[in-house]
Amino acid sequence: MLTSQVATLTKELADANAKLKNAMDDLSNANMKLKSAEDQLMVLKNSNAGLLDQLNAASVINKAGAESIKKSLEAISQQSAYIKDLTKTMQYKDSVNLALALNLKRSLKDFNDQDVSIQVKGGVVYVSLSDDMLFSTASAVINSKAQSILGKIASILNDHKDMNILVEGHTDNVPMTGDCITDNWDLSSRRALSVVKTLQKKYKVDPSRMTAGGRGEYSPVASNSNAKGRAQNRRTEIIILPKLDQFFQLLEAPEKK
Repeated sequence: MLTSQVATLTKELADANAKLKNAMDDLSNANMKLKSAEDQLMVLKNSNAGLLDQLNAASVINKAGAESIKKSLEAISQQSAYIKDLTKTMQYKDSVNLALALNLKRSLKDFNDQDVSIQVKGGVVYVSLSDDMLFSTASAVINSKAQSILGKIASILNDHKDMNILVEGHTDNVPMTGDCITDNWDLSSRRALSVVKTLQKKYKVDPSRMTAGGRGEYSPVASNSNAKGRAQNRRTEIIILPKLDQFFQLLEAPEKK
C-alpha cells in the first residue's frame, strides 16, 4: 500500500514538474514578447519624438516664412504708396512748370521769337534771351530796352517763390579781348551777374533764390562755324527749377519719410 502511495506521489510530482516547466517556458516566451514589445515601443517613441521635432521645426519655418512674406508685402505696399505719391508729386510739378511756361509765353508774346525762347526740359523751365536784346557787343551792361522783358519775367518769378533761379551766361567761340573783359568766361559770368543784380535790385526778386554763372563758349546750342549758329550761342538763360531740398525730399526712401 505504501509503495502504491509513493508511486502516486512520484507521478504527481512528475506532472507538477512538467507543468512548472511548461509554465517557465510560457513565462520565458512572455518575457521575450514583452522585451520585443518594449523595444518596438521605444522605436515608436523615438520616431514620434523625431516627428514632433520635425513638426515643430516645420511650424517655426512656416511661421518665419509667413512673417517674411508679411514683411515683403508690407514693403511692397510701402513702395507702391511711395511710387504713387512720387508720381503724383512729379505730375504736379510738371503741371506747375507747364503753367509757368505758358504764363511766360503769354507775358512775352510781344517779343521776337529769335530773341526769346521758352522751353520745358528735364523738369525745369528755360528762358533763353539773345545777347543782341540784352547787351551791346562785348558789354555786360544791360540795354534799356531789355528792362521791360526782365520786368515781365521778374513779375512771374515773384509769383512762384517756391522756385529757384539759375542765370547762365553763354558766348560763341570768338575770342574776347579788351580793357575790361579778359575772355569769354569773364564776359559770360559778368552778363549773368548783371541779370541777377537787375532782377534783385530793380524788380525785388529774392537774391537767396538766385545763382549766377558763366558757361563761356562751352555749352553751345548750335554750330559756331557760321554767323547764325554763333548768334544762337550768344545768349543768357534764366533757368527756373524746384528748390533742391524739396527735390531731394521727393527722392527719399519711403522708410525715411
